[in-house]
This record gives sequence, C-alpha cells and structure tokens, in this order.
Amino acid sequence: MSEWKTYRLGEIGTVVGGATPSTTVEEYYGGEIPWLTPKDLSTFQGRYIERGDRNITYSGLNSCSAQLLPEGSVLFSSRAPIGYVAIAKNPTATNQGFKSIIPNIEKVDSLFLYYLLKYNKENIEAMGSGTTFKEISGATMKNIEVLIPPLDEQRKIAGILGALDDKIELNRRINANLEEQAQALFKSWFVDFEPFKDGPFVDSELGKIPQGWRVGILSEIGEIIGGGTPSKTVPEYYADKGIAWITPKDLSTNNCKFTSRGETDISELGYKNSSAKLIPRGSILFSSRAPIGYISIAKNEICTNQGFKSIIPRKAGSCFIYYLLRANILKIESMASGSTFKEASGGLMKSLEIIIPSDEVLTDFENIVQPLFDMQEHDEEENKQLSTLRDTLLPKLMKGEICIFE
Repeated sequence: MSEWKTYRLGEIGTVVGGATPSTTVEEYYGGEIPWLTPKDLSTFQGRYIERGDRNITYSGLNSCSAQLLPEGSVLFSSRAPIGYVAIAKNPTATNQGFKSIIPNIEKVDSLFLYYLLKYNKENIEAMGSGTTFKEISGATMKNIEVLIPPLDEQRKIAGILGALDDKIELNRRINANLEEQAQALFKSWFVDFEPFKDGPFVDSELGKIPQGWRVGILSEIGEIIGGGTPSKTVPEYYADKGIAWITPKDLSTNNCKFTSRGETDISELGYKNSSAKLIPRGSILFSSRAPIGYISIAKNEICTNQGFKSIIPRKAGSCFIYYLLRANILKIESMASGSTFKEASGGLMKSLEIIIPSDEVLTDFENIVQPLFDMQEHDEEENKQLSTLRDTLLPKLMKGEICIFE
C-alpha cells in the first residue's frame, strides 16, 4: 500500500459532460455517432458498449455541448440514476446525464478506472445534490478523491476482475445463441409449420393447422395458479431464509431465464396465512399485471404474489409453454381489463385459445429443446457464482488488501 497514491478524478482523466441536440430538428438524429442516455445503460449487460437506442449526426453533435468521447472513455451516469458505468468500445457521445472520464493513460488504466468507479459508486452517489433528483456536478466529479496503485498493479487488478467478467460475458453470448436456436425452432414448428408442410392440413378457428392438431385452451396443457401476499403489517410473515417468493418487480431486475427466489422470502407462518401457493420446479412464472408479460422458469419450488398467473406444465412441457406464452403476450395484453392498470385474470388465462399439437410433436420438441434450456440454466448459475466472486474481490483489490504477485 506504500506505493498507492490519492488523486482527484480530475487529475487522472478529463471529466466530460454531455448534451442533447434539439429533438425538434430531425436532421440532428439518425446519423453515424452513437449517442447514449442513462436509460441505455439500465438494461445493458457487460462492460464495453457500442451504441444505445439512438444515433446523432455531426450537425447534431456540433449544435450542442455534447462531445465525441474517444474509445476507452469510462461513462458514468451522473443522474437519473447515479452510478451506471460502462466503457466506450468506439467513439461515442452522451446526453447530459453523464460525467464521463477520458483516462490519462500515463496515470490510469481504462479497465481499472471502470472497476474503480463501480467500487466508489455509493460514495459518489452520496455526494449528489438536487431536489427533483440527485445529480453529480462536473466540479464534484473532478474533485472526488480515489486511491490508486501504480499502472502495472492497476493492470493486474483489472486483469483479475476482467477475467471473471470475460467468462460471464462469454456465457451470456453462448446463452443468447442458444436462445436464438430455441426460438427459431419454436417458430419453425408452431408458427410456420415448416416440418409439417408436406402433410395434410385442416381448417380451425385459428387458421389452417396440421392434421392431428387442434384448437384448445391454455388450461388443457397446464394448471393456472395465482399467488398471494402475506400481510406486510406482520413482520413474522417474512424471513431472510424462508420460502422463495417473488413479485413482478423481482423479474423486472432479473435478466435471467430461470428464477430461484426474489428479494424477499416469506415464512411458513406467512405462507399459511396468505393465498400464496407453492409451485414446482419447471413451472412458468407469468406476470399478469403491473406489467403483463414478464416470464421466467422456476428453478425450484417457489410461490408468487398476486401479480402472477403461473402455469404448472401438465400435457405440454416447460419449453413449449414458455415460448407459447411469449408468442401470446400481445394477445393477452389486448384481452386484459382494469381501470387503474390492466390485469390478465385467471379466467382469461385459463380460456386463452391456443393451437395444441399432437402428443408426439410436443414430446419431440421438448426432447430437442430441453437440453438447450439445461445449458442455459447451467450458464446462468455459473454467472451468478462468478458475479459473487467478482463482487467479493472488488473491494479487497481496490483497498489493496490482496497482494498481487507476478
């Protein structure tokens, strides 16, 4: 630690804000320059970002105080909310919701700076000010003090953390590829009917379908289960390690296909004093309100609040039902009712009209796709373990508590 030194962020890089070209001028948008907002980082997974939802033109860039940040710049959202971090994979501009840092490569490694800002997120957030929402000013960002080691040690620290993130990102790419394969197979079989085109078709209420298939309702292939919430006024109904229980909010922050538990567990007492029901591993969790359409697969026994209409597979398997629900989200939303917010009732879900393939086809599909799901589940679990290890090492490495050897 004797060689570690304290610097202000403004001493190890150039702190740069952003801006938004006038949204009323059409020619400012749709150009070649990636332009990021904090919202773009809210769903971003990874470290290196190429672009967001929108690009701007050079005339748009020159019309405001936005700057073109070079590759390797570390982007830090400074409001709404504070603390999203990413590294520019290519020249990029941002809106005013960032205080990005162009690192001085003689003093700080770009990847190390990324992890340094993630480590200091809570401290930086505490320095924010404002009434409507907290914001970090440019002056505040420049004067934030950080402790850093020499460059060679920075690179070693970044290398350790980066190796874990490399594997996490590789697993995500593998899973994305597996997902594309499984989705394509479902579409080929059950939307386009490609493997069955040479066989006879029959008319149905939902159009022509292969002979031997039929139109039925969702409750014929799975049991529809609602949920419940134990009274929040009884602390004993909740537990740190109790019965797994999820809400739609849990799925809003969970980018995984498989879910084991939510932020809060309920106790045995809470379970007995509510309408929550335990559903088995492999059940499809479907949020039926606020909003409609979050979908995940239960990794273990789990229960939900009343914001779900989950499906326990019966005649069809988890893979088929998972993609069937995804394909019908818009239809379910259009049939939902409610004044405050729309909700898909149990009756709606049970009576949802679907095409039911033959038993043989359902079995064949499950046999092909289930191994893909198994690989995805394995990779998600490995990523969870790797993320825990990375988050455990981060503060220790950033405080110099772990010695880095050659």
